[in-house]
Amino acid sequence: MQMDIYGTLGPACQDPGILEDMFRQGMTGIRLNLSHTTLPQAAELIDNYHSAAAAQGIHGKLLIDLQGPELRMGNMAEPFFVEENRIYEDLPLPPIVAENLEKGDILLIDDGKILAEAVEGSTLRIVRGGLLKGGKSIAVQGKTVSGPAVTEKDRENLRAAKAYGVTGVMQPFVRSSEDLRELKMAMEEAGCPDIRMFAKIENMEGVRKLESFFSFADEIVIARGDLGNAVPLWDLPVVQQKLSAACRRAGKPFMVVTQMLASMEHCAVPTRAEVNDIFHAVKDGAASVMVTGETAVGEYPAEVIRYLANTVREAEKYCRSCEKAAVHAGGERL
Repeated sequence: MQMDIYGTLGPACQDPGILEDMFRQGMTGIRLNLSHTTLPQAAELIDNYHSAAAAQGIHGKLLIDLQGPELRMGNMAEPFFVEENRIYEDLPLPPIVAENLEKGDILLIDDGKILAEAVEGSTLRIVRGGLLKGGKSIAVQGKTVSGPAVTEKDRENLRAAKAYGVTGVMQPFVRSSEDLRELKMAMEEAGCPDIRMFAKIENMEGVRKLESFFSFADEIVIARGDLGNAVPLWDLPVVQQKLSAACRRAGKPFMVVTQMLASMEHCAVPTRAEVNDIFHAVKDGAASVMVTGETAVGEYPAEVIRYLANTVREAEKYCRSCEKAAVHAGGERL
């Protein structure tokens, strides 16, 4: 079965011509992040996507990534640089985060690119500075602080899902099978129970309870961005391997996502480490791979898909040749 190659919709690939080129390079589907928009607000972008797929004779898959319990920075008039060791009292923290902060808590913002320490209340000292943008992810290290599994905004998007050709729903930060049960009920109420469900593993609760998700989710997503905030980064490869192995044993399809070709947001050629990462995801048995910012806001969206798809195909050929060799060797022993 051929692997799915997913991009992410965004300003960098909104042009129908670019989307057509992405399909020509091997893309089979795309993700729309609904943390920043709604299906009606993204209608033109979605229409361009479906038109590009039709022009290439492809039925392109469309995944929507719900808001769910993921916490994000509030809206900002414009991005600004937060400086290391400076104290900030007015950063737009989500209320549930501000209310639960204790002195010494460490906050990871934008997948940990920015690090801050709680001084008092919601006053923060920046430990690692960077460009702060509204809507970026935020997590409190070592604490479970999150919202409801399915928000009212999510329910509105689910009600519109079929009209926009959505083929899959991604549930972020799955903490327990109850989160997926709640999503399943919401999908039934919205009239889209037959759309595929993707469970994103982004915290250690999800890692520990993975096997309880198998009866609900059609596919598991190893989402390494926030998962890399939940453990020291040097532990992340082990966590990924354990998740992959558990999915293989259960025969459950899984996706690998986040920073697969991150350097290509601003460079036309990936690093050697990145193509090795893609190869090993395929070798580990992934059913699909996905890029995010690389196509949503990057400078080379079609080239990203070219490198992603070609690396996947070469890895698939290698895996098939290994399987044939193993069968042949087994036959000789007999």
